[in-house]
Amino acid sequence: MDKHIADYQHFQHTDLYVYQCGSLQCENGHGYGPAVRDHFLIHYVHSGKGIFKIDNTIYELKAGNGFLICPDIITFYKADDADPWHYSWIGFHGLKAEAYLKDSGLSLLHPVFEYTQDDFIDTCFYEMVDAYNIKRGGEVKRLAYLYLFLHKLTELNPVGLYYDSADSRRDAYITKALQYIEMNYSRKITIDAISRHVGLNRSYFNSIFKSALHMSLQEYLIEFRIRKACELIPNEKLSIGDIARSIGYNDALLFSKTFKKIKGTTPTNYRNLLPELNSRQEET
Repeated sequence: MDKHIADYQHFQHTDLYVYQCGSLQCENGHGYGPAVRDHFLIHYVHSGKGIFKIDNTIYELKAGNGFLICPDIITFYKADDADPWHYSWIGFHGLKAEAYLKDSGLSLLHPVFEYTQDDFIDTCFYEMVDAYNIKRGGEVKRLAYLYLFLHKLTELNPVGLYYDSADSRRDAYITKALQYIEMNYSRKITIDAISRHVGLNRSYFNSIFKSALHMSLQEYLIEFRIRKACELIPNEKLSIGDIARSIGYNDALLFSKTFKKIKGTTPTNYRNLLPELNSRQEET
C-alpha cells in the first residue's frame, strides 16, 4: 500500500489551489463515507473496480474511470470485494475551480468521466502524488499537473455542452475564436486552424460567426491585423516589411495591397499622413 497526503494552506483568493493529493491500493471492500467534503475532490482509477454513490445514483467504475466529489455533497465509494481498485486523488478549490470543471464537462449532475486513450491522465496523477516528495517546487509541480489534467478533459469535452442556452453556447464559440486570433494573429494561422481550435466545422462555424458579428471569420482576421498594423505604423523604427511580419504577413506587397483595400491608402502614405491626421484631431 502506498499513500501520500499533502495538506495546504487555503489560499482563498487564488484561481486554483490544492488541498490534498494521494494514492491508495485499496483492500477488498474498502469504503469511505457517507461523508461530505468542503472542497472538490477527483479520484482516478488506475486498476480494479468499485462503486461511487451520490444520493440514490450508483456508478460502477473500473480502470480508466474517474469521479468528482463536490463540496457539501454526501457521497460514498467502495472498492470491489474481489478486484479492489487502485486509485489516486486530488483535492482542490479556488475562485475558478468550478468554472474549470464546467469547461471540462464535470459537475454534480455529470460527476463521472472516462479516459482510456493513453496513459496521460495516469501520469498526471502519479506526478502529482510524486511531487509530495519534492522539497522545493513540489507545490508548483502539483498545481501544474492539475492544470494539465483539467486541460486534457476540457480538450476532450465538446465546447458548450453544459451551457445554459443556444446563445450562450454560440457566444462561447465566438469568444474562443476571438481569443485565439488575438493570441495568434502574428503567426501564419488559417480559418481551418481557428475552426479546429473551436471544435466546429469551418463552414458551420463561419455561419455562426457571421450571423453574430456581421462579417466572415476571414474578414475579421484581416481587419484585426490591419488595426494592429495601424498601431505599429507610428513607430518609425519599424519598416513596412517589419510591420507586415509582425502581424502575420510574410509578403510585404500582399500586406500593402490588403492595407490599401481596408484603409484606402498604402501603409507608407498612411504613415506620411499621420501628422496631418493628428493635427486635425487636435483641432476638433
